[in-house]
Amino acid sequence: MMHDILPSLLKWQAQGLSAAIATVVKTWGSSPRPAGSRMAIAASGEFAGSVSGGCVETAVIEEAMNVMKTGAPKLLQFGVADETAWSVGLTCGGKIEVFLEPFYDKKFFEPLRVNLAGKEPVVMATVIRGASTLPGRHLLVSRAGTIAGDLENTELISSIQQAAPAFLEREHTTVLTFGETEIFVESCFPPPKLIIVGAVHIAVPLAHIAKTLDFNVILVDPRGAFASAARFPHVDQLVRKWPEEALAEIGIDAGACIVILSHDPKLDDPAVKTALQHHPAYIGVLGSRKTHEKRFQRLLAEGVTEEQLRRVHAPIGLNIGAATPAEIAVSIMAEIVAQRRRMRLVGSDS
Repeated sequence: MMHDILPSLLKWQAQGLSAAIATVVKTWGSSPRPAGSRMAIAASGEFAGSVSGGCVETAVIEEAMNVMKTGAPKLLQFGVADETAWSVGLTCGGKIEVFLEPFYDKKFFEPLRVNLAGKEPVVMATVIRGASTLPGRHLLVSRAGTIAGDLENTELISSIQQAAPAFLEREHTTVLTFGETEIFVESCFPPPKLIIVGAVHIAVPLAHIAKTLDFNVILVDPRGAFASAARFPHVDQLVRKWPEEALAEIGIDAGACIVILSHDPKLDDPAVKTALQHHPAYIGVLGSRKTHEKRFQRLLAEGVTEEQLRRVHAPIGLNIGAATPAEIAVSIMAEIVAQRRRMRLVGSDS
């Protein structure tokens, strides 16, 4: 995704290196990576991201060097019916189209960076087929409706603006066709928040795993001795405040995941109650079934409804027989990934 490779692109740009971007724009069958997957390639040969499971990267890098020289974008196809695809290893039975374009200081990259840094989603449209001057042109549409980019066709701009709201509701991609012109349209969301309440032992490996999965990790705990940068080097933000105040300060959006681990009613109860005032993607609480039953009775007495409490994953995590802090962290992140991908798990209590 774009936010995965943007730091590398900006670094290479600051170093004066030419670069190119490869984007999976179409997939068929058992493709190794979904549409929207990206790879950035520098003239030095360094690269970030991927467009396949390692099958076609070498071929894409070779093509990228030519694109950097010519400045002309190119649409590549790899599939099992293609000898080139077999030679580079795409044997999964699928087919992909990869749009390759040079990276330079285009008008939309700075607004894109600013929006993502400000935790605001945007819609990005890239012309991948059309008249000779169109491929490689972009349009960026923000939630506020402002636009940026080098696409100048007013009809295409209007059509993309009309389609944009649906892409700001949830992450997805599509290819829009207007006669001979094809435009790859995608949601660009900032990394989702993982808010951990309670700087306990399980929180240490949980923060590490979450960063590997590209979450923006925020740790909440009023106890300074627990919530230290030395214990949590992988956390993006440490908030040493009580949960009600901390969660109000952080902000809970629809994509946020909240994990409550402190095992202390003074922290857990207000954290659950505050989280349920919003509609995050996930709320989970550590503890045994007996502990949860007592907690839920306390919260019911405070006015929380049974319908609200059904949104809480408790006991937290998938039942994989986890015993150690690291294993419990794995079970929690597995449940979060399943929830975000809308997977129904056989035998799950969730």
